Amino acid sequence: MRYRTICKNKEFTRVYARGKSYVHPQLVLYVAKNRVGHTRIGLTATKKVGCAVLRNRARRVMRAALAEHLPADIGGYDVILVARAQTPRLKSTQVSKTLAKLMRAAGLPDRAVPRT
Repeated sequence: MRYRTICKNKEFTRVYARGKSYVHPQLVLYVAKNRVGHTRIGLTATKKVGCAVLRNRARRVMRAALAEHLPADIGGYDVILVARAQTPRLKSTQVSKTLAKLMRAAGLPDRAVPRT
């Protein structure tokens, strides 16, 4: 499922200011309700993460983790993931586990099927 993206700076600023943040050494999750009615996603990797190759890898790994865990029908939320310095050096399974923990802390539903 392809999610709609947060593109404008004022939308990012609103989520940073009014949203709730959930911090982990590998990743930061910001969540805020929106009035649009559908979920929007923003991925951020600053220059502290590294060169362009590492920033793109961090965004790619975060996007894969979101596709695995975020259901399409959770309602109107703005979700921003911010990469930390170690994010591009991690495997996608590690980022996926971290995102699952952060989503559980945020109270967002998880699409991934629990393992038995």
